[in-house]
Amino acid sequence: MAPSNIKVNTGNIVLDAKLEEWFAWDKNETTRAEIESLLQAGDSGTLSSLLTKRMLFGTAGLRGRMGAGYACMNDLVIIQTTQGLAKYMLATNPEAATKGVVIGHDSRHNSHRFARLAASCFLHAGIPVYLHGKICPTPFVPFTVMQLGTAGGVMVTASHNPKEDNGYKVYWENGAQIIEPHDKRIQQSIEDNLEPWDGVWDINKAVSDPRLSDPLAEMSEKYFTKLSDSMLDKDANASSPLDFTVTAMHGVSHAYMVEAFKSCGFKPLIPVKEQMEPDPEFPTVRFPNPEEGKSALDLSMKTANENNSTVILANDPDADRLAVAEKLPSGEWKVFTGNEEGALLGWWCWYRSRQLTPDIPAGDCYMIASTVSSKILRAIAEKEGFHFVETLTGFKWMGNVGYDLIQEGKTVLFAFEEAIGFMNGSEVLDKDGVSAAMRLAELATHLHKEGHTLHSKLQEIYRIYGYHCSNNSYYICHDQAVIQQMFERMRNFGGSNKYPKAVCDGKFEIVSVRDLTTGYDSSQPNNKAILPVSSSSQMITFSFNNGCILTLRTSGTEPKIKYYSEICAKPGQEDWAKLKSELAEVVAGVVEELMQPEKNKLIPRAD
Repeated sequence: MAPSNIKVNTGNIVLDAKLEEWFAWDKNETTRAEIESLLQAGDSGTLSSLLTKRMLFGTAGLRGRMGAGYACMNDLVIIQTTQGLAKYMLATNPEAATKGVVIGHDSRHNSHRFARLAASCFLHAGIPVYLHGKICPTPFVPFTVMQLGTAGGVMVTASHNPKEDNGYKVYWENGAQIIEPHDKRIQQSIEDNLEPWDGVWDINKAVSDPRLSDPLAEMSEKYFTKLSDSMLDKDANASSPLDFTVTAMHGVSHAYMVEAFKSCGFKPLIPVKEQMEPDPEFPTVRFPNPEEGKSALDLSMKTANENNSTVILANDPDADRLAVAEKLPSGEWKVFTGNEEGALLGWWCWYRSRQLTPDIPAGDCYMIASTVSSKILRAIAEKEGFHFVETLTGFKWMGNVGYDLIQEGKTVLFAFEEAIGFMNGSEVLDKDGVSAAMRLAELATHLHKEGHTLHSKLQEIYRIYGYHCSNNSYYICHDQAVIQQMFERMRNFGGSNKYPKAVCDGKFEIVSVRDLTTGYDSSQPNNKAILPVSSSSQMITFSFNNGCILTLRTSGTEPKIKYYSEICAKPGQEDWAKLKSELAEVVAGVVEELMQPEKNKLIPRAD
């Protein structure tokens, strides 16, 4: 109920009901006080935005700003979400009552508490809980799901988002992130189970429940044993002359990376001490996202220079992604894009597979990439004989496709997305920044022995399989109406349902359009897209007459409009500079003519 000294009477019947409901259900003093303060100030507008709109559960789970109200991440929303998830899990898989569920969390504000509130809800629903007792990398949750055979898993993390955010990520019993229609059905189950169950707020009772156990020590040992056993040549690792500088970006990975280096035979890493310890304030970076490039890696480069280290390995705060930089002979640092890392790791995975498992036919081997990532794996596959599969954006799709292939008896070697996410092998059906770092360190060591660097090997890959040039970035827009209007303008550029035909005054003709929001694809005989369609997000791909492919899409976790573009040369084609320049011209044309950043007040990427 509302505090006795506060009268709930905003003049809005719906809002008043939500206020009474919030005060009746929320037992967190901080978020209660936040709503009380807004009510006393008469700020009905803010109260309405916080209480009459609910954060929707999607395939990415939940992610958003921490604060009071149903539109933010807080104790009550975590309880409501987990109650709905638990009920749905039991309805679709009654064995959840014996198989249990895995929970992990990162080092952000409230993550520790959110994870234990979630555990309390599952226990109240009759589902045993395997709660990782300390902070852990996100990939440890899907790894544990597969190792213990649980009904699913939850990771409390907002990954690389700003410090004000937190999130709730769900895995299913196959060890992959959930996909449709689970998300919509879970959302409905949440709405059917909004009132907190008796006793769910009692965290102390939950953590002392005999049905709750901590699998972290056992799972860590298994994870690092499997990682160690996967190395091609641990003796070579042990004698590697390379020094690797490693940053945890104020997140969870430092202790795990120290163990990974030890397990895989490498000498100790060089830590970026200022970013080594978990700190939810992320004090040394504007954005705790190594994908931002040099602006996020300044301290790493400083540490590397001081220690004569030539390779930087940078995890994001929940350790599911990996950025890589290498010092060139000129003294400059080369920060590899996700697509370039994908080319290097993809080649390395193929090379390793031929050394370790030559008896597995190439035709039974698969690599996977998202549709907005480089097509370099396709080029390597065409030459080497393995299969390449393309999916929608996100590891939720790649993980599930990988699982299906494994069920068919196929070998999944590698999957990647351009946003520095990499899945090496199939022990974890999601991106994993720890195993990716070890594969990269192993590759760099192998190349050094052969007289190569990462950069020189990338050039060799392009010469053999064809140059693949990407130009990716994003704009920030907080106004959904502007985003909707911008994409609708593209769909009706030349009249009703007529997409643009060219950019740059007709210089670059658009030969086909694929719209995965509406399901239209002009390249197909029936104009219907083959890849899955989602009307809840924006995604349009333009193919140009010069071979360039450019995709515009909205992010499911951030207020960004992203663009991805690539132009691919054939093996032996050497005019790389011309191709790069031509791609930049296409991108500039699309941005100015179709996105209209000035008119739409879009905020450009800072770096």
